Order: sequence, then structure tokens, then C-alpha cells
Amino acid sequence: MTTACIVQARMGSTRLPGKIMRRLAGETVLAHVLRRCRAIPGVDCVVCATVAQTSEDIVAREAERVGTIVFRGTERDVLGRYRDAARAVGADRVLRVTSDCPLIDPQICGEVLALCGETGAEFATNNMPPCWPHGLDCEAFTMDLLARAAAAARSPDHREHVSGWMRETPGIRRVNLAGPGGRLVEHRWTLDYAEDFEFFAALFPLLPPPPAIPTTAEVLAVLAAHRDFASINAHRRAA
Repeated sequence: MTTACIVQARMGSTRLPGKIMRRLAGETVLAHVLRRCRAIPGVDCVVCATVAQTSEDIVAREAERVGTIVFRGTERDVLGRYRDAARAVGADRVLRVTSDCPLIDPQICGEVLALCGETGAEFATNNMPPCWPHGLDCEAFTMDLLARAAAAARSPDHREHVSGWMRETPGIRRVNLAGPGGRLVEHRWTLDYAEDFEFFAALFPLLPPPPAIPTTAEVLAVLAAHRDFASINAHRRAA
């Protein structure tokens, strides 16, 4: 069985254009994400799924620089882009990660993958309900389910956000990786707004530098010692 981690990435964010090429601790946000994805247990290959437009050439070059396979597809039909990227690498199972989560945890992602395999589920995630910091979210699904979703999903929201049809359609075997929950879910570790980048810019100099991959526990330890950091993007938690 071939498991592909597919990371959707493009420059054209409406809220923070070019966010994935911003630099943290000397590396781009995209490089941090892809390097972490390559460390996920159970992943055979990592694919950066970007857009077939010249404006995205910089994304493709950066992904290639860090040793990642690049697939280029349609901009708005992200669900179709995932299906085509998975087919291109012969994937039997897909782990979905977004490119705006530079603290994505390889161990947690690996546990989601393992849960999917051990239970025979078609879809596994770690945010139904949310029980980890926002920014550690991932989803695993079978190639069969991905193909079915790409053929059946009709709403623009499902085409753009990839997994909506899989999450909502009755009869699909779904499982969730339980997390600590509690106050941990209040943490916001994703990059959508300028305040989010300010948060990361304050945090990353206090973490072990690349090529180290700081764990969630290490991040929480730094935040416990610098409680003011969480207030930087706190008002964006519901965004």
C-alpha cells in the first residue's frame, strides 16, 4: 500500500497573499510544513499539490528545493487536484495537510494514519470534534473514498475544501483521533492573518532551529513560559 501525504499550496491567499513563502527561523513556511510531512511515520511520499499557473512557479521551485514531488492542477477544484495528484503517485491512501500549518506534528499525523489502518475506516481525522490546537489538523482517507468524493461532490464549497463531502455523506466509516481537549483547543497555530504571522515570528526563535522538528510538547513548553504570545492572535480564534 502506498500512502501519500498531499499538501495543498498556492500563493493566492485572499487574507494573507504569499503567506507560505514568508520566512520563519530562516526557512519558508512551506519548507517547514513539507519537512515535517516527510517525517510522518507511515508516509511513503510527500506531494506538494499546487496550481498550474506561472504565479505558482515559486511554490513549485520551493517544494522541489526541499525534495518534494510537485503536482500542478486546477486552482478552484482542489478536490479534483487531490484526486489527480494521488493518482499521479499511485496512492492507495492519502493524508491531507494544508500548507499554512508550520507546526504540523509528524507524530500526531502518524497516529491518524495508524488509526485509519487499524480500524479499517475510510476517513480518519483529529478534529471531529476539535481536541488539539488549531494548526495540527490532518485527515486520512482511502483512494476509493477520494475518487468517490471527486465524482459525486457538487457544491463549490466541497470542491474547494476537499473533505466536506467525505465528512457529511451518510454511510462512510469515519474515526477520530482523540486529543487532550480542554484549553488546548484554544491555541491557534495556523497562518491566515498578519497576527498569526506575528505569533509565529515571536515563537520560532525560541524553538530548536531547523533541521530540528520541535514537538507539540516543546511548543507548549515555550508558550507556557511566554504566556503573552497567545494573545497576539487570540482574537482570530473563531476565524
